[in-house]
Amino acid sequence: MRGSLRTFGPLVALVLVAAACAAPRQSTPTQTATAAGTAAASATPDFTGRTLNIVTGGTGGVYIVYGAGLADMLTKRMKVAASAQSTPASVDNMKLIRDGKADLAFTLADTAFDAINGKNRFAPPEGKVDAKAIAVMYSNYMHLVAKASGGINTVTDLKGKRVSIGAAGSGTETKAIRILEAYGLNATTDINPQRLAAQDSADALRDSKLDAFFFDGGLPTSAVADLANSTPIKLIDQSDAIAKMNSKYGNFYFPAKIPKGTYKNDADVVTAGVANLLVVPSSFDAAFVKAILTAMFDYQADLALVHPEAKNLKLDTATQGSSIDFHPGAIDFYKAKGVWKP
Repeated sequence: MRGSLRTFGPLVALVLVAAACAAPRQSTPTQTATAAGTAAASATPDFTGRTLNIVTGGTGGVYIVYGAGLADMLTKRMKVAASAQSTPASVDNMKLIRDGKADLAFTLADTAFDAINGKNRFAPPEGKVDAKAIAVMYSNYMHLVAKASGGINTVTDLKGKRVSIGAAGSGTETKAIRILEAYGLNATTDINPQRLAAQDSADALRDSKLDAFFFDGGLPTSAVADLANSTPIKLIDQSDAIAKMNSKYGNFYFPAKIPKGTYKNDADVVTAGVANLLVVPSSFDAAFVKAILTAMFDYQADLALVHPEAKNLKLDTATQGSSIDFHPGAIDFYKAKGVWKP
C-alpha cells in the first residue's frame, strides 16, 4: 500500500479544502429505510441531492486534503451534496460516526478496532462505535520530527523535551503514546507533552517552541514537507517499538519506510506504519455504499490529482488489512469485482 512520492499541487488542494470543509453539523448516516428500499428497487439508484458528511483531519495533514477531494469528486460525479469536515482526526471521527454526526470517516486501523470493541479511548464512560469499513485506503507513517541540530537522535532522547504528541482526539496521539511507552517513556511524566495538530506542530518546531513532534500521516505530509524546505530537520527511527506495540495492542503495526529524499532526508527512515480505513455507520444504506465505491474507483484519477496517496486506492488492496468487518454493501461491491477474499 506504500505510494510513490510525487509532488501535488498545493493550490488545487487548498481550493478543494476551502470549498469542501464544513462546520460540524448533524448528519443522516442511516439514509432512512424508505430511501434504502427505493434504491434497492432500482437497477441504477439515483442519489442526487443526498447529503454526505465526510470527517477528515487537521490542517497540514493528508486526511483533510484527501477528504476534501473525495467530497468534491462525489458531489460532481454522483450529484450528491458531499462536504468534508475538518476534525482532530481518527478518534474524534469515530465518535462522530457513533453520535450520528458523520456519514464517512477517515480513521486509523488501531483506532477503529478500539472504537468497535470499546477499548482504550472508547472504554467506559465512552461508548462503542457501530461501524463498518468500506475500503483500506493507504498506509500511514509515524513522522517523528526534530531539528537536525537539536541533539535528538532516538526516541529515548525525547526524555525531558517539549514534544507534541498530536492533537487531542487524534490517532496520532494514541499511537505516539504507544511508541513512547515501547521505549520506556511515559507521555505524561517523562516528556513535556503538547497536543498540537500537524501544521501547528511544524510551526512550533520551526520557531523553537518545541523540540520534536509526532504526526501520523501519508506521504508526503505537507506540514512536514514545508518545514523541511525552511528548516533542517531529521526523522527519528521507531523500528524497535513495532513488535512491542503489536504484542500489547494487536497486530496493527508494521515497518513503513519513509524513502530517502521525501523530506530532504539523506536515508530511508523506518517508522511504525498502520493502515488507513474509510468507514461508515453499520446501518448505512448498502446501495449507497456500492455507489460511493463505484465512483471512487471509476474516478480515482480525480482523487490522485488532489493527493498522491489516492494512487494507492486499488481493488487488490482495498480489502486487505482492515481491523474491523466490512459493510455488506462493500462486500457486494468487491465480490462483483472478483477481489473479495473473506
